[in-house]
Amino acid sequence: MRTSARSSWRRSRGESSVRRRRRAIEALRDHYIICGFGRVGRRVAEEFRHEGAQFVVLDFSADAMEAAREADVIFIEGNGTDDEDLRSTGLERARGLIAASDDDADNLYITLSARAANPELLIVARASNEDASRKLHLAGADRVVQPYQAAGRVMASLMLRPQVTAFVDVVTSSTGSDLRFEEIEVTRACGQGGKTIRELDIRKETGALIVALRKRDGTFDATPTPEAVLDVGDVLIAAGTEQELRMLEGVFAPREAVAG
Repeated sequence: MRTSARSSWRRSRGESSVRRRRRAIEALRDHYIICGFGRVGRRVAEEFRHEGAQFVVLDFSADAMEAAREADVIFIEGNGTDDEDLRSTGLERARGLIAASDDDADNLYITLSARAANPELLIVARASNEDASRKLHLAGADRVVQPYQAAGRVMASLMLRPQVTAFVDVVTSSTGSDLRFEEIEVTRACGQGGKTIRELDIRKETGALIVALRKRDGTFDATPTPEAVLDVGDVLIAAGTEQELRMLEGVFAPREAVAG
């Protein structure tokens, strides 16, 4: 009887935990989904947490589930290749998805399913080789990362261009530098569309530096001049301290939000 009661209590506690996670996921909007909580997925989660981004993890292995509990992250025990499990992460309301499985076939299926369910979703997928990368792009991935290729490129750069690589590492790392990069979209609501960088006097007003400009047609201006016109739909790539970037975001915030 004691064993039966103890088992029933544990089962009830487990079901309660699942319900709490389900409610938490139902409340998420514009969040990110990490499919696969291995070494890559866990590192992505660390970066998301550091940036204050909301996310949910989807994996089915016992090791991944234990890691998710220890990291105190919202997770679903399921398989990203299962459409129902994938939808349970709030896929239709999500902003982006990371396909981080160490199996290329799984990442391909996840990408296909996610793109079909949410055409606006930003999808970044992991691939082990060029062939898998090509197929993932065809399946709908916006970006594909090959960890081994990326590691090889970084190691070669550390040898051939050590100071450049060291600088990039400093400004893109989570710690060790006050300098950060941010991307800010010029929306219609901000009222800044049609103005030039000079008119806004961004450097003087915020201290942030505009290092690149992605035009709404997808082209990049890597050296925008003060006369560059900012159109609605353009994205600014800016560098600065956290405070400078927050001030820059204020310049491009919706006018109603600024007024409020």
